[in-house]
Amino acid sequence: MVLALFRELTFVRPIKRCETILSYMVSTESPAPSLSQATDLHVRRRRGPELFCLSFLALFLELMVIRWEPAVVRLIAYYANLMLISSFLGLGVGAIVGRTRKSLFEWLPALLLINVAWLLIAHFITLPTTASESRFYTPTPQVVRYVSLVGIFVSNAIVFVPLGQRIGSLFEALPPLSAYSWDLGGSLAGTLCFGLFSLRYFSPTLGMGFVALAIILLLPRGQWLRTVPILALSMAGVYFSVASSAIWSPYYCIIVTEKGGKAPVREPHPGLRTMQDPPVYDVRVNHYFLQSDGTSDPNRYSPQKKTEILDGRMQYDLPYALASAHRRVLMLGAGGGTDTEIAVLNGAEQVDAVEIDPMLVKLSGRFNASGIYSNPKVHVHVEDARAFLRRSSGGYDMVVFGFLDSQTLFSSMTNIRLDGYIYTVQSMQSAFRLLNDNGVLSLSFMAGHEWLARKLVRMVELATGQMPAVYESQGQVVICAFRGQHPNPPPQYGRFVRTVFPAGDEVSEAVAPTDDWPFLYLSRKTIPADYLIVIGILLAITIPAVFMLRGRGFGINDGHFLFLGLGFLLLETKSISDCSLYFGTTWFVTLVVVTGVLLMVLAANMVAMRMSRFRMWLYAPLIATLLLLYLFKRDSILALSFDERLLWSLLVVPLPIFFAGLIFSTTFRQGSIPSSFFGANLIGAMIGGFCEYLSMIMGNQNLMFLVIGAYLVSLGLQMRLVKAGRA
Repeated sequence: MVLALFRELTFVRPIKRCETILSYMVSTESPAPSLSQATDLHVRRRRGPELFCLSFLALFLELMVIRWEPAVVRLIAYYANLMLISSFLGLGVGAIVGRTRKSLFEWLPALLLINVAWLLIAHFITLPTTASESRFYTPTPQVVRYVSLVGIFVSNAIVFVPLGQRIGSLFEALPPLSAYSWDLGGSLAGTLCFGLFSLRYFSPTLGMGFVALAIILLLPRGQWLRTVPILALSMAGVYFSVASSAIWSPYYCIIVTEKGGKAPVREPHPGLRTMQDPPVYDVRVNHYFLQSDGTSDPNRYSPQKKTEILDGRMQYDLPYALASAHRRVLMLGAGGGTDTEIAVLNGAEQVDAVEIDPMLVKLSGRFNASGIYSNPKVHVHVEDARAFLRRSSGGYDMVVFGFLDSQTLFSSMTNIRLDGYIYTVQSMQSAFRLLNDNGVLSLSFMAGHEWLARKLVRMVELATGQMPAVYESQGQVVICAFRGQHPNPPPQYGRFVRTVFPAGDEVSEAVAPTDDWPFLYLSRKTIPADYLIVIGILLAITIPAVFMLRGRGFGINDGHFLFLGLGFLLLETKSISDCSLYFGTTWFVTLVVVTGVLLMVLAANMVAMRMSRFRMWLYAPLIATLLLLYLFKRDSILALSFDERLLWSLLVVPLPIFFAGLIFSTTFRQGSIPSSFFGANLIGAMIGGFCEYLSMIMGNQNLMFLVIGAYLVSLGLQMRLVKAGRA
C-alpha cells in the first residue's frame, strides 16, 4: 500500500521506472550547481516531480517525528511547536546552502539514525520543568536535562538540512513559480497523506518504513548497499522505542496496565463485567498515568474492599451531595467513564458524556468493569467539550468538568494545550448558562500548585458572579458554583475540607484564563524559562550559522522574504487557534486549517503566474483583511450559527494568506537567487514560530499587531528596492 502511494505521488507507475528516474535525477557525485546549468529538457521535466517527492517527504517526516517523539520523550508533547520550528530551521539552512558543491543528501540516513539514537538516550533523562508552568510528573530542572532538550531540537534540525539543500538546489533548476508550485503540491500531499495515515492507523515503524523507502528511491543505486543497513537500524530504534502493545489515539500513545503493575496488557480478564472484585486498569499516556478504568460500584467488591472504593470515589461524590437534584447531568472530559458511572450511581437518569479522544472511549468499553458507556442512561459524544457546550440546548441539573488536565499540546502549530479553551472564563459562562434554575456547576482538578488552584477559583468566580464553594484534600480541588437558592455548603465532606477565602485574599489577584489568553497552566503572563533558554540557544546557533553558510551579506531582498515568512507562520498559527475556538481543539480541525492554508497559497501562486510583475498595491488588501480579522471580535463569530462560522473560516480567515501568497510569489519570481530567498523565508517562519510564544504574555488577539508589523517591514523593504531600481 505504501509503495503504491509513493508511485502515485511521483506520477510514475512501474517501480523499475521510478527507480531509474529517481536515480538519474539524484546524484550526489555531481556538484549541486550543475542543476542550474542543466539544458536537457528531458531532465528538467523530471525536476518538478522530484521536488514534489522531496517536499512530500519533508512534510511527512516532519509530522511523523512530531507525532512519534512524545511517546519516546514524554515532555516533547509540551514542545511539539518547537519541534516544528527546528524542522523549519533545518530546511531553511539546507535551502541556503543549496548551491554548494557538495550534496549532503547521502548523509540523510546517518543523520536520521543519530536523531533516533539521541531520542532513545534522552528517554532516560527527564526533561526540565519550570516554576511558572504546571506540568505533570516533572522534577526540578538540571543542566543535563537542558542539554538533552536542546540536543533533541538540534539533532532534529540537522536531519532536515539535506532535504532543504536538495529542495533549494531544485529551486535553482526550475522557474521560481513553477518550483514553488511543485513544492506546495508536495507539502499539501504530504499533509493529507499523513493525516489519513494518522487518523486511520498510525504506526511509527510503518511511518519510518515509508520514509526509509522514499530515501532509498531518491538515492543512486550505488549507495543502496550502505544506506539500507543504516535505515534498518533507524527503523529498529523506532520499533523498540515504543511497546508493541501501544495503542495510538489522535492525541496520545497509550499503554494499558493492571493497577500497580508495569507490564502492558492487551486483553481484559474474562468475565470482567460480572466478576466479583474486578481488576482496575491504568491507562498511561506517553509512559505516565492518565486515568483508571474500573468500576466504582461498591456492590461489585468484597466487604474488605468496599471501604477503599468508597474512599477513592469521595471527590466524585462530593458535588452530588451538594446538589439538590441531579436527574440530568452533563459530563465534560468523560475519559474512561469513572465520573459518568458515579453520576449514574448517584441517581442520574440521563448523562451526556463528552470525550474528545475516541480511543479512551473504546478502551473503556474493553477494560472498564462497569461497562458504563453501554448503559442506556448514558449518551456518549466524541467531540470537543467546548464545541458541545456551544450546540447544547441545556436544561441540566449538573454540569461536571471531570479531570480534563491535558498532557499535550493539541497541535504542533500552537502553544495551547488540548484543554486550553475548556478552562477559560467564557467556557465556564457557557456551561453555567446550561443549568436549570437550581443547577450546580462542578469542577474537579488535581492542582499541584497553590497558584493553580487559585486561578481555577478566580475563573469560576468571574464566570458565575459568585465566590464558589471550594473543597481541598491532598492537592485535589473540587469547586462548585450554584444557580438559585441552595443550603450553605458543609464545612467538611469526608477528607475534603471547605476553604473559605476572606475578602482581600490573593485569589482576586490570580490571572484567570480567557479565550484570548487560554493558559491555565501558567502562573502569570510570562514565557517559561526553559522555552526562553531553548529559543535563545537555537537563535544563537542559527544566526551565526546562516551568515557563515551564505558566504555573503544579508540583503534587503533577504529581509523582505524573511519578514514574509515571519508574518505567514504567525498568521497561520493564529488562524489555527481561532478556528479551534470556533469548532473545537480537535486534531481534525488542525488538519483542515493547514490544508486550507496550503490550498490558498497554491491558488495565490497560480494567480501570480498570470501576473506580469509585482504590484505594490497588493499590500493594501493584505493589511485591510488583517485589520478586519482583528477588529471583528471573536465573540461575534462564536455567536453565529455553525454554517456561518464555517463560511467565515473558509472565506474570510484565509484572505490575508491569499494576498500574502501573491506578494511572495510575484516578488519571488523576480529574485535572482531563489534558493537563498526560499531559505530566508523558512528562517523567517522559524522566527515567527518563536514569536508565537509571545501570546503567553500579550494574548492571541494581539499577535495580529506582530503580523501586521512584519508585513509593514516587508513593504518598507520593497519600497527601498523600488527606489533603488532593483524591484
